[in-house]
Amino acid sequence: MSKDINSLNPREIWKHFYSLTQIPRPSKHEDAIQDFMMKFGQDLGLETIKDEVGNIIIKKPATPGMEDRKGVILQGHLDMVPQKNSDKVHDFKTDPIETYVDGDWLTADGTTLGADNGMGVAAAMAVLESKDMVHGPIEALMTADEETGMTGAFGLQNNVLDGHILLNLDSEDEGELYIGCAGGIDGTATFEYKEAHVPEASAAYKLIAKGLKGGHSGMDIILGRGNSNKIMFRFLKQAAQEYGVRISKIIGGSLRNAIPREAFVTLVVPADKAGDFENAVEFFEGTVQNELSTVEPDFTFSCKETTMPDSVIDEKTQNAVINAVYACPNGVMRMSNDMEGLTETSTNLAIVKSGNFKIEVQSLLRSSVESAKKDLAEMMDSVFTLAGAEMTFDGAYPGWKPNPNSEILETMKKVYNDKYGRVPEIKAIHAGLECGLLGAVYPKWDMISFGPTIRNPHSPDEKVNIETVGKFWDYLVETLKNIPKK
Repeated sequence: MSKDINSLNPREIWKHFYSLTQIPRPSKHEDAIQDFMMKFGQDLGLETIKDEVGNIIIKKPATPGMEDRKGVILQGHLDMVPQKNSDKVHDFKTDPIETYVDGDWLTADGTTLGADNGMGVAAAMAVLESKDMVHGPIEALMTADEETGMTGAFGLQNNVLDGHILLNLDSEDEGELYIGCAGGIDGTATFEYKEAHVPEASAAYKLIAKGLKGGHSGMDIILGRGNSNKIMFRFLKQAAQEYGVRISKIIGGSLRNAIPREAFVTLVVPADKAGDFENAVEFFEGTVQNELSTVEPDFTFSCKETTMPDSVIDEKTQNAVINAVYACPNGVMRMSNDMEGLTETSTNLAIVKSGNFKIEVQSLLRSSVESAKKDLAEMMDSVFTLAGAEMTFDGAYPGWKPNPNSEILETMKKVYNDKYGRVPEIKAIHAGLECGLLGAVYPKWDMISFGPTIRNPHSPDEKVNIETVGKFWDYLVETLKNIPKK
């Protein structure tokens, strides 16, 4: 076991989190973690189920004297976001996560940590394993593929769980209780292109935007961080007009739900304009660094000579893509009128990639207002349809409407105040918690989301605050003691 994790308290959670770091579990590749969780539940002698979409459900009876309490579902997701720095050698399908303690935080070496949602799963495992905790009936629901499609939540059947209260262990600020979340929808614009001959007397370059922080495309969108795709296409518009660049290949971003940190474009430029092009790259780097110096101090924009490509994208399609991506909405669209500081509607221009005679532009649209989400989708459809692309939307999921009269909310407010001397903050979150989908399947559930403090999820800078893990665990233990009666 990692010496760093082995030294951390509470051991009940950290030992299970360590186990999770050793099992590769990127979204869509969760067989190993599902098998691990099945064995975990069975070895405890508990009823353990794997449903047809890969959700794992483990049921534990109430401790003596607590049989009259409402049943609690402890819910988290098994998968993690696979993001790494470009210079880090790591295969998320086979390699364990390398963790280390950095002051008050636990983080990973050049990759995402998986605290989202490994901390929640580890907490549920600790409850299931405990011999001395006091609690009513417990059902642990560990869903599949939350990060790339909420497949597990979408596929959950309405006859497998008996509990009344859902404790979602997947939010990321200790001392805050979340009672609502945004809904979302994926948008994909597809351009078809023809290969064209590389113009004669050309110089070939690889254009590189990197060093951005990235982050969660919902919670971090309000921070105004740079988007590598928007930055790249801002330059490409200028470069196409002034230097006649022709694009051969585009790779920008890798996940819909992560703000893109890097973008790479292979292109050619007339040889007699190569010097001016290189100067323009350097000048543009300085311009963006000046604009984003506070939020993106490590941003770099550069070019280097590369092997001459076999072909380039036809000029008509290239111009259409450049104009559409440059014009595409990105970032915060509107703040909430009802909750101060909450993003209501946003979009993340997550991925731009070329190959097989197609260029795909993928975005994730979020809103806590369904009509606003639809309006944003129509806006994006207008931009890309005008540019000649085919626009499709899929993977829509609902938001979670707050219930200010929630019984478990009042219970958890009191427990926190009694334990820590203050009332926790009550919030909604601009992210796609599974509560919206799960509440549609079990509409009578009373739901709350909470967790330890995690920063920079969905990026290689992800870290979890060690002290808050202990507070999160103590709060969960005390909450389970005080669950209302049936």
